[in-house]
Amino acid sequence: MAKPDFWKNSKQYYDLKSYWRNLFGCNVHKLQIDAGFTCPNRDGRVATGGCIYCDGRGSNLRQKGKLPSVTEQISSGKKYYTKQAAKFIAYFQTFTNTYAPVEKLRILYDEALAQEDVIGLSIGTRPDCVGFDVIELLSGYAKKYHVWVELGLQSSNDKTLQFINRGHNFQQFIDAVNSLAGRGLNICVHIIIGLPGESEKDVLTTARTLAALPINGIKIHCLLALEGTALGEMYKKGSISMITKEKYVSLAADVLEVLPPQTVIQRLTADGYRDIFLAPNWAMNKLDVLNSINKELIRRDSYQGKNTGQVRIKPFY
Repeated sequence: MAKPDFWKNSKQYYDLKSYWRNLFGCNVHKLQIDAGFTCPNRDGRVATGGCIYCDGRGSNLRQKGKLPSVTEQISSGKKYYTKQAAKFIAYFQTFTNTYAPVEKLRILYDEALAQEDVIGLSIGTRPDCVGFDVIELLSGYAKKYHVWVELGLQSSNDKTLQFINRGHNFQQFIDAVNSLAGRGLNICVHIIIGLPGESEKDVLTTARTLAALPINGIKIHCLLALEGTALGEMYKKGSISMITKEKYVSLAADVLEVLPPQTVIQRLTADGYRDIFLAPNWAMNKLDVLNSINKELIRRDSYQGKNTGQVRIKPFY
C-alpha cells in the first residue's frame, strides 16, 4: 500500500484543504460561529466547571459583549476569507452547539444556511448531546447540504475522561457514533495528545479504536495549560508536566500511521489565547509543529494509513 493518489497534496496525510478540493473542486473555508451556547458540563446538568483544560470564556466575540447574529458573523468571516475560498461551511464551534431545544437549533442552522455560498454545517458538540431529535434534524439537512458533526472525545480511556472532568464515558461516545452513522452525516472526532497520566499505549489505543469506527475525520490537539483553568493551576503547582514537542510530534505521527487514508485530518495541533497561555511554549508556533509532523513522517518513509494493514485506496464522501 502506497500513499493514495487522491490526496493530491505534498503532505504525508489527507488534510482538510485537499478533501474540500476533491469534493467541491474549489477551496472551502469553515467560518467560526459563536451562537451563544453553554455546556451541560458547565451549567450543572452534567457537572460544573467544565473540562479541566477549558477556560470557559468562549470566543473572542463573546468576550467583547453582545454576540453578533449568525448572519453578521458569517458576513464578517466571508469578507475576510473571500480571497482564500469560494464556498463556506458554517462552523458552530463554541461550547456545545446542540445543547438547546431542537426548534432553536433549527432557527440558527437555517439562518446560517440561508447565507450566500454557505454550502453546509459543521456542528461542534458532545456525545451526550446528540439525541434522536437532534440527529433527525441534522440528517434532514444532510439531504441537501454538506454536514459534519464534531464530537469531543479526547480519549477512549474512561479513567482519563473522569480525571479531565469530561462528564461522559467512552460508551456514550460509541453510542453517539452508532446513532449518527448511516444518516448521511460526516463524523469528526476530537482527541488530545499529552493528557495527564496517559501513556503512548493509551494514545494509540484511542487512535486504533477510532480507526475501526465509521468516522470520517479527526482533530488531533496538543494539551494546553491555560490561566484560569484547573489544568493551569496543576501546571503552576508542578503537579503535572506538559508533553515535549519531540514526543508530541512522534505520537502524532504514530496516530496518523494507524488511521485509514480516507480519514480527513482536520487539525494536527492546537493553539490557545495568548493572554492566558501558560504551556507548552512550543505549541504557540503552529506552523512549526505542522511542518515537524510532516517531516517526521518523511523521515520514517511513512504516511497516514501505512500501519493500518488495510488496502483502501478510494476516498468516501
